[in-house]
Amino acid sequence: MKLDYAIPAQGVSFEETIKKSRFITLLAHAADRKQAYAFVANTRQQHPEARHHCWAFVAGAPTDSQCLGFSDDGEPSGTAGKPILAQLQGSGVGEIVAVVVRYSGGIKLGTGGLVKAYGGGAQQALKLLETETKVAMERVILTFDYSHSGTVERMLELHQGEKFASDFGNQAVFEVQVPCANVAGFEQQLVDASKGAITIKREQP
Repeated sequence: MKLDYAIPAQGVSFEETIKKSRFITLLAHAADRKQAYAFVANTRQQHPEARHHCWAFVAGAPTDSQCLGFSDDGEPSGTAGKPILAQLQGSGVGEIVAVVVRYSGGIKLGTGGLVKAYGGGAQQALKLLETETKVAMERVILTFDYSHSGTVERMLELHQGEKFASDFGNQAVFEVQVPCANVAGFEQQLVDASKGAITIKREQP
């Protein structure tokens, strides 16, 4: 079963200077890869003079390995993007993107120093982050005679579900989403109330 998880409630900025290099860590909400890349692009526009814009994201549930991304943006391989990503994954927060902007001060930090600077910046920014809970939802397709419309609407409200698509032909077809914790009770009460007349199908992920 899908699980609820924390997401950023708002953006965060953390800045520090290490050996004359200025590091600015920015965190933001990113529900998908498109939003994550857009935030990275916007940060580049906001800091055009910076030497590096290193980033990482978890653009989905924190347990979904398919929604990860990172970049060293010109820093030695493995010294920026991966340390940032490691901090994001360790936080357990999902739908999050981090960009660490570096204005170089001319003093080399070395690979170990870079890892510490980029990973540490992300770690400190995460300490400032306020989160909110994203409730895991299950998608369900309901097919029913119009006489059961009131029952469906009532059960959706009772179980904190919501309709996101509908089709009205010989029968009504609703695509709805219901909190995973409530979906079994939602389905059972629909069956009971309609005496099995409502067809219920869980949508495959």
